[in-house]
Amino acid sequence: MGKFSRRNFLGSSAALPLGLGIASISNQSNAAYVTGQADMLVIGKIITMDTYNPLAEAMAIKGDRILAVGDLEEVLPFAGASTERIDASNHVITPGFIDAHSHPLFAEEAIGVNVNLPNIDEVKKALAWKASQTPPGHWVRGVMYDDTKFSDERPLNRNDIDQVVKDHPVYVAHRGGHTGVVNSMALEIAGVTMETPDPVGGKFYRENGEFTGKVAEHAVDTFFRVGTWPVMNRSVRQEAARISSKNMAASGLTSTTDASGNRDDLVAYQDARRDDELSFRVSFMPNGNSKVYTGLKEAGIGSGYGDEMIRIGAVKFAADGSASERTMSMSTPYEGKPDDYGILTMNQDEIYAAVDDAVAHDFRVGIHANGDIAINMVLNAYEKVLKVNNGPNPRHRIEHCSLVNESLLNRIKATGVIPTPFYTYAYYHGNKWVDYGYEKMQNMFAHRSFLDAGIPVAPASDFTPGPYEPMMAIQSMVTRKDVRGRVWGPDQRISVSDAMRICTVHGAYASFEEDIKGSLEAGKLADFVILEKDPREVNPDEIINIKILKTVLGGRTTFEI
Repeated sequence: MGKFSRRNFLGSSAALPLGLGIASISNQSNAAYVTGQADMLVIGKIITMDTYNPLAEAMAIKGDRILAVGDLEEVLPFAGASTERIDASNHVITPGFIDAHSHPLFAEEAIGVNVNLPNIDEVKKALAWKASQTPPGHWVRGVMYDDTKFSDERPLNRNDIDQVVKDHPVYVAHRGGHTGVVNSMALEIAGVTMETPDPVGGKFYRENGEFTGKVAEHAVDTFFRVGTWPVMNRSVRQEAARISSKNMAASGLTSTTDASGNRDDLVAYQDARRDDELSFRVSFMPNGNSKVYTGLKEAGIGSGYGDEMIRIGAVKFAADGSASERTMSMSTPYEGKPDDYGILTMNQDEIYAAVDDAVAHDFRVGIHANGDIAINMVLNAYEKVLKVNNGPNPRHRIEHCSLVNESLLNRIKATGVIPTPFYTYAYYHGNKWVDYGYEKMQNMFAHRSFLDAGIPVAPASDFTPGPYEPMMAIQSMVTRKDVRGRVWGPDQRISVSDAMRICTVHGAYASFEEDIKGSLEAGKLADFVILEKDPREVNPDEIINIKILKTVLGGRTTFEI
């Protein structure tokens, strides 16, 4: 076997992010049955993300596992007459990319109309068309709305919708998931008048004595309780899972996380998998207020239950508003809005109770907390529960964890918490950062600060709010430039190698799966991507243009140009 050690072929406990410990399950248990002739041989420049064997020339695959990784002369003997050979000599092979926080089924284009359009007139046309296809009085739903992307340089409002849709209530959902825009009929059927108070943890936006149509956080719930909404049945949801996973595979993703799933979402993934239509692995985080979470607790099923394709992750709660929709709860106000500190959607006692109950039912916890106020409250709860629950690091999570400071970083490190800041936001959402200002942006999406503190920061798109494409993510974290070339938070720039490690190794660590994926090592799952070019060797401003040539999930091709 030449210079290859047993580790190279049978695997070992992977070096965890930043040397944080040893996996509880050795790769040797995975590799025990990975023997014999390879089904596939991949040749090229292989960036393994294995600390002990970072570069390789060839990789042999049998079934859904990696049989061997290393020099061509050492791996070639594993190939036989029937072995499929993939020559990627002019390209680069990396581990499959991982998204540790997304909402794959959130867009719901099967029942709404996509309003991710260049201007408000186009949105009005789209809503008018959708209304013409909808029974009178039934809700018309717009999806993928973004208030900062129009050439009009203003957001959609109630009057815009009223001009084209009068016989239907309309709800246009912001792609961020925390706000929307409604028309006058929607306000009418919901019984919302100018005298209606804002609900706790929500807001009906008003200007000059009138509703703008914008609604935020718990105010959105008011509209979902009235009228006739379009329904997604089981077959439509399965199709949505098929399409979403196919699209993500085309971007180089092999694993994702549904970070607030309900029963129908879990069934959709199961149905797609049954029919061999699921093109990614999914860590399923049940919504903490959902029936599926209640059912899992009653069944005695907690975090970690499942297999390599669908596994139950942390339970998800939400403590404050949105970064992209400018409702997150902060200790200092938004730029130009001295009275606006954002919105809390849970109080401290509610967070304590949610965490205590989850831990009592063997669940890890992931709480959405963007602003420093909310992050502090979540850490209070984690610190409290960890005092009475000894044992291995449970890797509780702070979803988004957008605005941090030195004190919060120290507490995150001390508690072993996994932060999941947005990885494409600096690039994609540049217009929104004006509302935060230069000083805040030096401490937002703080990948550099997390790494410097020894915290295994996870990769997170939060799709639909943010794009999930890994090449965009790597460029965004490396350059901190938006689409116009403006730099937001230059002190948070990281290297391409660090960004790639976040999108692979750290992604696996975030879901307790570093023993089976995240790097290309013998015994691990054969999840890999072939890239047109090496992201480390191109102009950082051009990483986004690198083509995904092939995506392989467990030895099965899920995308190929």
